[in-house]
Amino acid sequence: MATNLSLGAVLPTNEIGADPGAIRDYAQAVEGLGFDHLLVYDHVLGADPSVHQMTGPYTDEHPFHEVFVTLGFIAAHTRTLGLATAVLVLPQRQTALVAKQAAQLAVLSDNRFRLGVGSGWNQVEYAVLNENFRNRGRRQEEQIALMRALWSDHLVDFEGEFHSVRAAGIEPRPTAPIEVWFGGAHPKQLERTARIGDGWFPIGAPNADSEAMVETLRGHLRDHGRDADNFPIEPQAQFRGGNPELWVSHAERWGAMGATAMSIATMNAGLPDIDAHIEAIRQYRDAVTA
Repeated sequence: MATNLSLGAVLPTNEIGADPGAIRDYAQAVEGLGFDHLLVYDHVLGADPSVHQMTGPYTDEHPFHEVFVTLGFIAAHTRTLGLATAVLVLPQRQTALVAKQAAQLAVLSDNRFRLGVGSGWNQVEYAVLNENFRNRGRRQEEQIALMRALWSDHLVDFEGEFHSVRAAGIEPRPTAPIEVWFGGAHPKQLERTARIGDGWFPIGAPNADSEAMVETLRGHLRDHGRDADNFPIEPQAQFRGGNPELWVSHAERWGAMGATAMSIATMNAGLPDIDAHIEAIRQYRDAVTA
């Protein structure tokens, strides 16, 4: 094998369209081709950049399938495929509701679900969802503490800066812990990942900057008494602009830096239909497992 990383694919949410059959066929193809898991990107709202100051890559022209409904649909049409958000913009959502949705997805998928979370960049979403963009990082930490309590205990008593819960809980609860992974590269997010995360979704190429972030993460892990050498790290590869040699080199360099998994994203490559996306992930799989 070119790499011993576990392999995932990214749902081409902007390009797969609204046909449920296409989503089903893609997910079943990912599973059938031997991929370990499927990642889904998240946004609730797009915004018009001619009206709003936008700093991110998506606008009102980019469709996004709602992550929990979509993953529930995919869970029903697959059997072994791991499912993950990469990443859910957690602080713009109600914490107890996310805990309930994630627990239900874990129950219905037989514990195949990972919750990847991030802080987001789209201030319009935060405003429309009636949440505070400015305190999103600090609130995210408390959200995770509360969600873990709700997943593990029948009744929860919790008092924090942003949440107050007395003798309340959710049922049904998952029979195994739901892993919470973090995305992002901000120094505060790296420290937060090392302190309370179960894994990290880095963004970027396997270059000197990424290597420095990995070393920063490992330093924080050691500071918190955690295993710095075996902490799960899952970057992504892009089908666009690549070829088998580049994909193998990319995966091997990430593997040398400590990555434990790699996922292939096929959006923005000019692929005409779902069959082309499936063929693209097959090509990537063949290259990195040759």
